[in-house]
Amino acid sequence: MPDTHDTVSVSERIRLDLERQILSGGLKPDDRIPLERELMEMYDCSRMTVNKAVSELVSRGLIVRRKRAGSFVAHPPSDSTILDIPDIRLDLERKGYAYAYRLLHRAVRAAKGAEEVALAGKGGRLVELRGVHRADGQPFGYERRLVSLAAVPEIKAEDFAETPPGTWLLAHVPWSQAEHRIFAVGADAGIAAHLDISEGTPCLMLERRTWANGAPVTHVWQTFPGDRHSFIGALTRRQA
Repeated sequence: MPDTHDTVSVSERIRLDLERQILSGGLKPDDRIPLERELMEMYDCSRMTVNKAVSELVSRGLIVRRKRAGSFVAHPPSDSTILDIPDIRLDLERKGYAYAYRLLHRAVRAAKGAEEVALAGKGGRLVELRGVHRADGQPFGYERRLVSLAAVPEIKAEDFAETPPGTWLLAHVPWSQAEHRIFAVGADAGIAAHLDISEGTPCLMLERRTWANGAPVTHVWQTFPGDRHSFIGALTRRQA
C-alpha cells in the first residue's frame, strides 16, 4: 500500500494509527492509550492536534476519557443489552460522558394496590424513588423506582445523594430473574419538565421487574427521549 503520510493531516495520522491498533487487537479494552504529551512527542505536533484525533475516536466509541486518569480503549457496545440489567452510570462513563444523578423524591411508605402489594407483600412497605440521570450536564433519562423493604432492608438507610439506585442495587442485591417491557410513549408534562423536552416528545420507556431467588426486589420505570438512548440486544440460538 502507498504511504499516506504525505496526503493526510497529522491529526488524521494519529487517529488512523490508534484506530488500527484498536481494531487489530494490539490495544485491548481498558488499555490506556499514550498520554497527550507522549503523542505530541511521537508525532511532533501540538496538543490541539492530538486532542482533535482523540476526540474523533471518542465520538466513534473506540476510546473513553476518564478524569485524571487518561484515555482508554472502550469496551464493545454490548453492555447496553436489554437481556441484562445495565448500569446507566457505568454505561455513560464508559462512553466518555460526565455522569450525575439528581434525586427528586424519596419516601418509605406502605404498599398500595395489588401491583405494589405483589412487590412488597401483604402489609409490606417499600421505598419509592424518583430521579433524573444526567450526561454532560444534560438530562438523559427519568426514573421512578419502587423497592421492597422486605427484600432489601438495608436500603432504608441509603440516601442516594451520590449513588444512583440502579448502581447501588446491582452492587448489593444479586438478582436472579428479570422481566423487561419496552414502550413508545409521549412524555407527559411532569416527565417533559424533568427531561427538558416538550410535552408529547416521543420517548422510550423501559419497565423492569427483578427478583432474587423468587422474592420480588424492585419495579422500575425509566423514560428516555427517543433521540438520546437505544437498546442493543445480542441473541444466540438456543441449543437443542
